[in-house]
Formats: sequence, C-alpha cells, structure tokens
Amino acid sequence: MILGMTTLTFVHVVISLVGILSGLVVLFGLIAGKGLDGWTALFLVTTVATNLTGYMFPFHKLLPSHVVGGISLVVLAIAILARYSRHLAGGWRRTYVISAVIALYLNVFVLIVQLFEKVPALNALAPTQSEPPFKITQVVVMAVFVVLGILAVRHRTRPSVTARVLVPLYAASRFRRLDQTEVSRNQIHNSKNERRLSHVRTHP
Repeated sequence: MILGMTTLTFVHVVISLVGILSGLVVLFGLIAGKGLDGWTALFLVTTVATNLTGYMFPFHKLLPSHVVGGISLVVLAIAILARYSRHLAGGWRRTYVISAVIALYLNVFVLIVQLFEKVPALNALAPTQSEPPFKITQVVVMAVFVVLGILAVRHRTRPSVTARVLVPLYAASRFRRLDQTEVSRNQIHNSKNERRLSHVRTHP
C-alpha cells in the first residue's frame, strides 16, 4: 500500500496526473505555436499508459471507464500517426491537434469523475453524479477544451527541429520513389519498342 492505495492504483494515478499536466503544457504550446517535442512524447506515452493500466483493475462487466479508455486509445493512435508518421504535414496537423485535445479532455473527464467519487466534499455535492454540480462542472470543462482546441487548430505551429529535418526527407523520399517508378516505366517502354523494332528487322 502507498498512501492508502494499492501499487497499481498509485502508479495509475501518478501516470494519469503526469499525462494531464504534460498534455496541458502541449496544448498551450500548440496555441503559442511551439512544437515541444519532449513534452509531446511524454504526454502521448503517459496517456496511452493511463488507458492501458486502467484495464488492469479487476472487473466483471464492461464499465463506462472502459469505453472511454477504448475511445481514448483510438484517438491517441490517430494522434501518434499524425505526429510521427505524417509529421504534421498538410491537414495532418489539424488531425493531430484535434485528436490530442480529445485525448487530453477524456483524461480530465475521468479525473473529474474520480474526484467527485473520492473527495468527500465533492461527493456530498453530487453523490450519484447526476446532480447539477457534477453536470455543470463537466459542461464547463468541455466548453473550455473546445475553445482551447479551436485556438490550437487556428494557430500555426512553428516547425520543430525534428519536423524541419524529417519532413524534407519524407518529401524527398517520395519524389525519389516517383522518379524511380517513372524511370522503370520508361525502361519497360523502351524495352518493348526495341523488341518491336527487332521483330520488324528480322521479319521484313
């Protein structure tokens, strides 16, 4: 037991808080036009770990938290694809920002649920989480994330060192593959023409 929590619970809570804090840094960095590669990696890794460790707790039926975790993992997969495979090129930046904001919001959503369950003062205000205090809190938090997400999407992030290196390499490799394909097609075409000319010469 650590601080009255099992080891798994303690690890899950710590990872979750690190994911939320690093996610907020990344979000405000996006609004300020900063890539923040290190913070981004920390946010994505810890948020994925938060969802995965959430499935390690014993359960006998599918719970809302499992559904939220599944949605979050799908959204995170899209964010990771946009960030590290597509390098935020073109519309992938918008895709990354939206998916990252959703993943962060879902993490905060679960945190609020846990706070209203575990903190006596909050639990007294909304013991079943169907009372106005809980609903108002969630609506306000959602509205804040919508506004921050719009700001992050509209602001153009200055390319990080990684992006400035990888994006040109990615583009160059694509052009190189296209050139090689075109050369191969020309070689095949020339080879066919040579065979036709050879056939005409041998069979006048």
